[in-house]
Amino acid sequence: MAEKQRTLKERILLSGVGLHTGQQVKLEICPAPTNHGYKFQRTDLDGEPFIKADADLVVATDRGTTLEQNGARVHTTEHVLAALYGMQVDNALIKVNGPEIPIMDGSSWPFVEAIEKAGYEEQEEERVYFELNENIPWEDTERGIEFLAIPDENYRITVMVDYNSPVLGTQHASMYHIGEFQEHIAPCRTFVFLRELEFLAKNNLIKGGDLDNAIVLVDREDVSQEELERLAKLLGKEELKIQVEGIGVLNSSKLKFENEPARHKLLDIVGDLALVGRPIKAHILGARPGHSGNVRFAKVLKEQIKKQEKQGRQFDLSKEPLYDINDIEKMLPHRFPFLLVDKVMEIGEESIIGVKNVTMNEPMFQGHFPSNPVFPGVLQIEAMAQVGGIFALDKVEDPHLYSTYFMKIDKVKFKQKVLPGDTLVFELRLVSPIRRGLVNMAGVAYVNGKPVVEAEMLAQVVKDKEE
Repeated sequence: MAEKQRTLKERILLSGVGLHTGQQVKLEICPAPTNHGYKFQRTDLDGEPFIKADADLVVATDRGTTLEQNGARVHTTEHVLAALYGMQVDNALIKVNGPEIPIMDGSSWPFVEAIEKAGYEEQEEERVYFELNENIPWEDTERGIEFLAIPDENYRITVMVDYNSPVLGTQHASMYHIGEFQEHIAPCRTFVFLRELEFLAKNNLIKGGDLDNAIVLVDREDVSQEELERLAKLLGKEELKIQVEGIGVLNSSKLKFENEPARHKLLDIVGDLALVGRPIKAHILGARPGHSGNVRFAKVLKEQIKKQEKQGRQFDLSKEPLYDINDIEKMLPHRFPFLLVDKVMEIGEESIIGVKNVTMNEPMFQGHFPSNPVFPGVLQIEAMAQVGGIFALDKVEDPHLYSTYFMKIDKVKFKQKVLPGDTLVFELRLVSPIRRGLVNMAGVAYVNGKPVVEAEMLAQVVKDKEE
């Protein structure tokens, strides 16, 4: 079924402190028009410049993802982007009156809660997915980072983290589809090793960090109270009463999941790959990921989008068809010269792919531009409708007893001529569930991977024959 884009029903107001800058900031997430995507706006700067959420605009990935455009920067963008992407909000304007998105509790959960409370507004335009058509491997051998993207009908992510640490060991986390993000990924907090704190503090990072917005992992037993107090002072948190009870988590803070650190790494991937600019249908596998690797892989996926758009839509027409012409004649009442589907390659719950081979032997070419044969547009629509009819009849028993009748054609666009020798591949998807025999489908016909015609059509399936 065709999915529509959506935005927020109303604006969201949040406030908090930046993890690294330590500055108090106000955040406003606003509804945005179709095809807007995600954009940030620095309302505290002259001209209130916009910063697009785009992998090509990333300027830093040290402990967070920083974007820069129009002379303005915004830090630590990944958690709010993960929340918007994970909740399938396609379009939003994120206004912030400071240099950094507030860290909140170190996860995406506060943003998700606010998004759910605001609600969603469905929009007119359809959601345009990036549907991967081949395996894409990528690695950074020096850092031991590996990514692999493989085609999948869902957005699925599998993560492995290995820090050579007795606390973490090797952890794995998975998200089988985007619907799991809210419950299983969004609540997972950012983390840091106790041994990293001094370095981070001395490098002017984590000014806003405390035990309420980060998990502090302790991977050695010989941590003195003096060391803890010195770190607390360095972080400006002298009032915190912190202690270590063996190897584990500072102050024995209860983890929300046994593999919460790995799940947070998955959350970061969702946020950073939101910078690709499209909802994704692929299985992403990441080993030892971090913001640097995530962003570089996001750029690889952006290049793949350009490559696939240049290639056009790819279909495997060499495989055994689901229905050949003999099967189709048993389903459809049409016959030569008006049977316009040669084979059906596949039928899903909500989609179908059918094929029409256009040859010079077609009878219409005798009269339709004989010296410049062009396959008539109305027959392209009729062929598309017959493919849709096969989809509908495939869902009933005794399809030969039924007929399909056109009721409405809408949004028809012819993009280029179809000539003898072309192979038309029709891909149709349900616009809405089939009810009372009414079938509403949106279709695109391709030649060599390029769209030649698209349309929406409504038909009725009627049982009008007897055995």
